[in-house]
Amino acid sequence: MNEAGTSGPVIDRDSAAALMEPLTDLVVRAGVAILAVNRLAMKIDGKVDGSPVTEADLASDRIIGEGLARLIPDVPALSEERAHQAKPPYHGSFFLIDPLDGTKEFVAGRSEFTVNLALVTNGTPILGIIGAPALGLIWRAVVGRGAERLATGKASLRVAEPIHTRPLPHRGDPWIAAVSRSHGDAKTEAFIEARPGAIRLALGSAVKFGCIAEGGADIYPRLAPTSEWDVAAGHAIVTAAGGKITDAKGRDLRFGERREGFIVPEFIAWGDPSAAC
Repeated sequence: MNEAGTSGPVIDRDSAAALMEPLTDLVVRAGVAILAVNRLAMKIDGKVDGSPVTEADLASDRIIGEGLARLIPDVPALSEERAHQAKPPYHGSFFLIDPLDGTKEFVAGRSEFTVNLALVTNGTPILGIIGAPALGLIWRAVVGRGAERLATGKASLRVAEPIHTRPLPHRGDPWIAAVSRSHGDAKTEAFIEARPGAIRLALGSAVKFGCIAEGGADIYPRLAPTSEWDVAAGHAIVTAAGGKITDAKGRDLRFGERREGFIVPEFIAWGDPSAAC
């Protein structure tokens, strides 16, 4: 290596696919732990950036962190809740975790919060799992092997359905834009306004990536800063489902490098890659 950082083995797509079931089990277990928390009585703390963290965030993080350490200990793991321990840049492969994406949704009593788990190899997410425990849904994918949605419930059987992004709307048909219920910004609004008649579909957390991947919306623009752990799992799923994620100039995103705070300045998830600018 030419620079200091964290180095893990290189996990290819075949090896990633072999990990899908045990990784899905971790996401499911984390979701169960989140749902077990009493939202009316839980303790809510504030982070330095003002965002909330709850005992549900920490319980989910503990389950995933300990599970990954048992399952594949040689691969480093970067979690939102342990980002202060990170030693970037990450070389080879590493896991990127958001134990509870959409904490504001969770605290508000809504159902659109998720558990996000991604495997990144050489700066690009190659596997992604997004679990929405309160909705009984999981979106997951390995890039190059397609994406699928799973319905989960009390029964142990998981029913998997292949999913795919949808093509660009026909001329005159409105775009459907997935937008954040909790975060808005002027640049994102201007981007949507440039598509006359666009319909806004307000959703919370990484559910928006699932919506793009299964063809429920055409674009998900976020032209304001967010974090790598918010994006990586959705990046893999949308890509595997036939879409593309870029910055506002059409450039690819990179993960695990030296950006301060692991910030993603902006991104756009495109259902139809031919629409990417």
